[in-house]
Amino acid sequence: MKTRTKWCLLALGFGLGLSQYHSHTHHGGSIVHLFEWRWSDIADECERYLAPSGFHGVQISPPSEHIVVSKPHRPWWERYQPVSYNLCSRSGTEHELRDMIRRCNDVGVKIYADVVINHMCMADAGEGSRSTCGSYFNASREEFPSVPYSAADFNDDKCTSGSGNIENYQDIYQVRNCRLLGLLDLAQDKEHVRGKIVDYLNTLVDMGVAGFRVDACKHMWPADLKVLYGRLHNLNPKWFPKGSRPLIYQEVIDLGDEPIKASEYYPLGRVTEFKYGAMLGSVFRRWNGYKLSDLRSWGEGWGLMPSDKALVFVDNHDNQRGHGAGGASILTFWEPRLYKMAVAFMLAHPYGMTRVMSSYRWDRHIVKGKDENDWVGPPSYPDGTTKPVPIGPDGGCGDGWVCEHRWPQIRNMVTFRVIVSGQPLCNWWDNGSNQIAFGRGDHGFIVINNDECFLDATLNTGLTAGTYCDVISGQKTGDRCTGKQVTVDSRGRAHFRISNMDQDPFIAIHRDSKL
Repeated sequence: MKTRTKWCLLALGFGLGLSQYHSHTHHGGSIVHLFEWRWSDIADECERYLAPSGFHGVQISPPSEHIVVSKPHRPWWERYQPVSYNLCSRSGTEHELRDMIRRCNDVGVKIYADVVINHMCMADAGEGSRSTCGSYFNASREEFPSVPYSAADFNDDKCTSGSGNIENYQDIYQVRNCRLLGLLDLAQDKEHVRGKIVDYLNTLVDMGVAGFRVDACKHMWPADLKVLYGRLHNLNPKWFPKGSRPLIYQEVIDLGDEPIKASEYYPLGRVTEFKYGAMLGSVFRRWNGYKLSDLRSWGEGWGLMPSDKALVFVDNHDNQRGHGAGGASILTFWEPRLYKMAVAFMLAHPYGMTRVMSSYRWDRHIVKGKDENDWVGPPSYPDGTTKPVPIGPDGGCGDGWVCEHRWPQIRNMVTFRVIVSGQPLCNWWDNGSNQIAFGRGDHGFIVINNDECFLDATLNTGLTAGTYCDVISGQKTGDRCTGKQVTVDSRGRAHFRISNMDQDPFIAIHRDSKL
């Protein structure tokens, strides 16, 4: 078998201290998006699972009051149609939100709130009190008295399209001044709007959130966002070092074919790198001639944004449903074998700040390549109330909740990432096709076989001599290993055998899995 010359790259790292928006430490951990979870369930998960497993933080669904949609019945996207900034949502009450933030912070798990500040609900949403707090709104008249907002607070006078909606994504003025899918577009250049948005965000900061995933940033002017971010309070000193600033990561879909570029948002915080999952999915699917060996130059060498600007993910709540960006190449929990390999690669590789998805199942109905049930909301009772997340004896979730973050292979790779944080990518090996391996300094090593043949190779791991427990097939418990064992000799070399028919055809070892 052909062995390539080992090589070593400096770790790309997490870009600590890049700006005031990146000033609190990440320690190499990953964020998990507990999509549509209730606040009380998130609090329990922080204490019983996320903190012990090394998760850095949780991205929560938008906490603001939102419209209640009945046709279709309680879709997930109703969370992205706010009617006020009151803190009562499908996930729970303000009291439950505060309790969750406190309990998670107390065990060292940070909370990142998904916030919708580009728009309010859709223009055709009607009027009434069909909202999660019962607040009155009149969408046709653009009246949201619980904020309050009126017609003067929206961008109607700036929009140049005939319909009032975005019609041409090559026109940056339409993209930022017109309505996204009919959603009422707020004017962030107006002082009243800025004040209300900042008050909302600062309420969350004072409660103890560590930062924000900011929705639809491409549809807002960077100059306006700079003003908003600059007015944010420092993080709550009860849980964060004095003077710490909120972490900002911004949703900007930039696939390279539009005039608005993700780089316009780099000075403001991190940016979601949507090309990451699309490209990685194509590689693991072996589409378009791609091979895993091509990942030798993964990162900026593939045209991805600088590592210290990137928030990366294999899939997210949008593109796992065919929304957003990525298309058919996106890997999700529906294809668990490839998905686990791709997530393991992401967590082992030093590029970017990583986010893991935690989903729920729904009954897909594919018609002409499109899922007609892509709107389906979380597991719920008939009245639309979200169901709790039950944890089974095996540690998995039930009642329709997928909980990829609880899959042992993904959990153990989250821990792997913490252990190898700051270590250089070293000892790359590949067979010229779809078998690869690489290390992270002398802290960890991973081997992946996505080929159509058996992997049988002696590789330089960079680890110290000893016997290690493979954290993919098993777990180290005391001085015992429930999975495969790997012996590293005095020269740091180990022999690996991985069948291409294995359910999980990859092995990962690290210094803390040494027996």
